[in-house]
Amino acid sequence: MSEPVTPPEDDLVEGSPEPRREPVFNLPPVVLAVIGICVAVYLLQQYVLDDAQQMTLLYDGAFIPVLYTGQYGFDWFLFSRPFTYAFMHGGFAHIAINMVWLAAFGSPLANRLGTLWFALFFAVTGLASVALFWAMHPYGDAPLVGASGAISGMMGAAARFGFRTDRSAAFAGPVLPIAFVLRLRGVVIFLAVWMIINLATGLLGFAPGVDGQIAWEAHVGGFVAGFFGLRWFDRRWQAPEWETTDHRT
Repeated sequence: MSEPVTPPEDDLVEGSPEPRREPVFNLPPVVLAVIGICVAVYLLQQYVLDDAQQMTLLYDGAFIPVLYTGQYGFDWFLFSRPFTYAFMHGGFAHIAINMVWLAAFGSPLANRLGTLWFALFFAVTGLASVALFWAMHPYGDAPLVGASGAISGMMGAAARFGFRTDRSAAFAGPVLPIAFVLRLRGVVIFLAVWMIINLATGLLGFAPGVDGQIAWEAHVGGFVAGFFGLRWFDRRWQAPEWETTDHRT
């Protein structure tokens, strides 16, 4: 096994810059903004609003599938609910778990995509989450809340890099072709474990510290959108060597 060779100290050029060290907590502003909005909404629900106001906020902000069947008339919140639901959470454990995963997967992705494209990625994967949830429960009346659908999209995006990292950044290198990714053992194991966990928590209904049923359909919708749609948002993508061809004659 080969190991990196460190040059002797005498060979180092005097005055050369020291290797850059990334701080332990280095959350991009857009990720901090999402976390801040989620926490603010949660605190508003828990400590400011009364019961009637909480119900109004839940009805106007959460995604409720049956409202999109056309039998309850029209209101302007039909346009905003598929996005605002992601900033609402059902309890402390729910928001705490989501924010930890958002920081872990969202930070390196935001550093790569940039603020605008990360925000669009968050919105689109969140929309894909409710789209699949509605398709499977068009007459459901239980409110759907939480950022886990969009966070699942970030996990799907991570799989497109084959979980490769370097010392400076996660999500490093080009986006790998889907056919290549699905041949990587680590990625396949991750996909299988991720799906089993989501089906188990959703269908069997157990998740430590989380009240209510887990919307595994929303997780799958976001994951699929992130996995297949990442290239539309990654403006730094370059074709890897095995996809390039020499057209010179």
